[in-house]
Amino acid sequence: MKKSKGIWALVLMLVLSLALVGCNSNSAGNEEEEPDDSGTDNPTEEAASGGQLVFGRGGDSTSLDPAATTEGEAFKVTVNLYETLINFGEQDTEIEAGLATDWDTSDDGLTHTLTLREGVKFHDGTDFNADAVVFNFERWMGGDKEQFYYYNSQFGDKIDSVTAVDEYTVEFKLNTPIAPFYKNLAMSPFGIASPAAIEEYGDNFFKNPVGTGPFKFKEWRENDRITIVKNEDYWQEGLPKLDEVIFRAIPDNSARLNALIAGEVDLIDGVNFSDKATIDGNPDLQIFERPSLNIGYLGLTSTREPLDNKLVRQALNYAVNKQEIINAFYAGAAEPAINPMPPVVAGYNPDVEDYEYDPEKAKELLAEAGYPDGFEMELWAMPVPRPYMPEGEKVAQALQSMFEAVGVKAKIVTYEWGTYLDKAMKGEADTFLLGWTGDNGDADNFLYVLLDEDSIGSNNYSYYKNDEVHELLLKAQASADQAEREELYKQAQVIIKDDAPWIPLVHSTPLLAGGSNVSNFLAHPTGSDLLSSVEINN
Repeated sequence: MKKSKGIWALVLMLVLSLALVGCNSNSAGNEEEEPDDSGTDNPTEEAASGGQLVFGRGGDSTSLDPAATTEGEAFKVTVNLYETLINFGEQDTEIEAGLATDWDTSDDGLTHTLTLREGVKFHDGTDFNADAVVFNFERWMGGDKEQFYYYNSQFGDKIDSVTAVDEYTVEFKLNTPIAPFYKNLAMSPFGIASPAAIEEYGDNFFKNPVGTGPFKFKEWRENDRITIVKNEDYWQEGLPKLDEVIFRAIPDNSARLNALIAGEVDLIDGVNFSDKATIDGNPDLQIFERPSLNIGYLGLTSTREPLDNKLVRQALNYAVNKQEIINAFYAGAAEPAINPMPPVVAGYNPDVEDYEYDPEKAKELLAEAGYPDGFEMELWAMPVPRPYMPEGEKVAQALQSMFEAVGVKAKIVTYEWGTYLDKAMKGEADTFLLGWTGDNGDADNFLYVLLDEDSIGSNNYSYYKNDEVHELLLKAQASADQAEREELYKQAQVIIKDDAPWIPLVHSTPLLAGGSNVSNFLAHPTGSDLLSSVEINN
């Protein structure tokens, strides 16, 4: 009995203690019902900071060395690991300070002097300075065209020298003016990497990235996930908000959306346009629209028979019903493409008339070219969804049907993404689906990069070459007069339209989706989304 009484006495004491604690807690709660504006002491703000974001995307990266790739899946990751000398705005391509805080151009446009940000370190603890900038540019300048595609597309042999004037001043000497020089510097491929890491890892640097960005590389499981983590020593105070970001490769669009609905991922791109209504109707989800700066196209490799005949290329243009493709696969969230760049880019020529959908005209041109009964060719279908083409296989099937109607039998072929790009770059495809999301908002980044003879073997996959176009594009690139540049680009588009190296298909407004708990995500028109300010609200 004594033992029983002792137990009950202990229970009574515990109950009284809990009651007192409860009263104190309720009292404190009542006093704090007013919003707390005390910054970091706010429990809600603490919950919003940190945590993990899982980004579901259509394919894996091919490289984490931004200078040695041209594909967007790489830049999705590298824009968060590396920083460029010049930045773009949060949702536009206006230039801002980056690793350079100030810049100056000589009157003749041949000398650019940049003042660098002090106190910045690479993820390996080494210093960012003018010597590091010189090292990176000399690496790109000394590499071959296949190794550093973007450097050759944007700068080529136009940079004579890059010199460290002092620890935080770097000088660029050009052979010829480059009108979009600073916009080029802001592009993802020109993220500044640690010289020490490049020397340490050599050919394996693409798997061991080291930059100055808000996140550091942790792990890459090929065809599965890439994990990056918070850079605790990042120079920009208070950033990044997240502790970790995982980029998961989920090739199927519907599977990616199901993963979002199930809470397995927090953010996805490559959303089927037909799924927008479903996402809008789910209170736990939200839609993000990427500002349109892209083109999806079918490339016609002009060095392969019979596509080396301009009449054949024109005939294939007349065979395609672009509006039917948009209605079927874009739910109206796209517009037919006429020129090789979107209408929002300065220098777009609105007076160029499209090849109208006219199968009979296509047959007439094929007969005139010597193919009255048509011919056979390969049509390469993209294996991964891209912002300008979320359903590449289905678009390929639609094109196959349209070509068959004019007597052209197209065999659909596809490869793993990295192989697809490599083989197409080497001119091995007859026709190929591809596209481009603008890197800097300048016409040069579309016309010169994608269709100039200098870009054959890098981004000019169609192997198109026209001497008159080449001269126009070089003149536009070197001109400091924006009005003159725009007129030159308009002239080039007239010639390109007649030569028909592509079938321009669509300019899309890409869709992304995320959980309702994702905040501060801003989709960038270049497709390279900086995640340093993103938060997860639990």
